[in-house]
Amino acid sequence: MIPAPIEHWHQIVRSRDLAALERLLADDVVFISPVVHTPQPGKAITTKYLQAALQVLNNETFTYLNEWYGADSAVLEFQSTVDGIVINGIDMIGWDDAGRINRFKVMVRPLKAMNKLHEHMGRMLAAG
Repeated sequence: MIPAPIEHWHQIVRSRDLAALERLLADDVVFISPVVHTPQPGKAITTKYLQAALQVLNNETFTYLNEWYGADSAVLEFQSTVDGIVINGIDMIGWDDAGRINRFKVMVRPLKAMNKLHEHMGRMLAAG
């Protein structure tokens, strides 16, 4: 059975509904990026990163390959192709007692995929 926060996350990935994303994130959420070496605390910055990721990665090739669930966390393995580069990674998602995401860590491989993601995400974040 898919935990409710992850089902909500999948709905947001499908719909790109930013209002739903803001409702799903806890105010004290922490985002851990594969390219920024310090955790990014807060709903505003996490929303920016996830919104940019939804635009960069969530194309016609994006798919979740595997998922593993714990009591208050999950690991979702994904794959997407951007500019001909296959990006493989995981989303490590945790949630609080209210079912709101309070931790979101992304890990990506291989290095050329990380560099491609950094390039595109940097442009999206700079554009606002």
